[in-house]
Amino acid sequence: MSWLIALAAGTVTGILSAFGIGGGSLLLIYLTAFAGMSQHQAQGINLLYFLPAAAASLPAHKKNGLLDRKTILPAILAGLAAAAATALLSNSLDTRLLKKLFGVFLLYIGLRELFRRDKKSPPTRK
Repeated sequence: MSWLIALAAGTVTGILSAFGIGGGSLLLIYLTAFAGMSQHQAQGINLLYFLPAAAASLPAHKKNGLLDRKTILPAILAGLAAAAATALLSNSLDTRLLKKLFGVFLLYIGLRELFRRDKKSPPTRK
């Protein structure tokens, strides 16, 4: 029965990831708060989950002209360097501190989104 819940969580967060909503963050919440995993274990699973989820949604974003080619390579290189450095740092932190930092991050993002004023979004290119 627990595999059905994990399947449902993966499906929902996959759908949200395809929309760019941050399904990986929600998957981390599910894995730590409901599945009882440590923060470090949940991060590892989330990284493995993210790769195929991103690869699956990439063709649709390319088709809709949502990829800025000038930004892609610098963003990838900076993201790889930051991910490697932060993974090393997070493994040296206590799990309780890591959970608290992640909670503060989620609160900040949630409050920012709650009180954000919508700007006109540019039309999508096809």
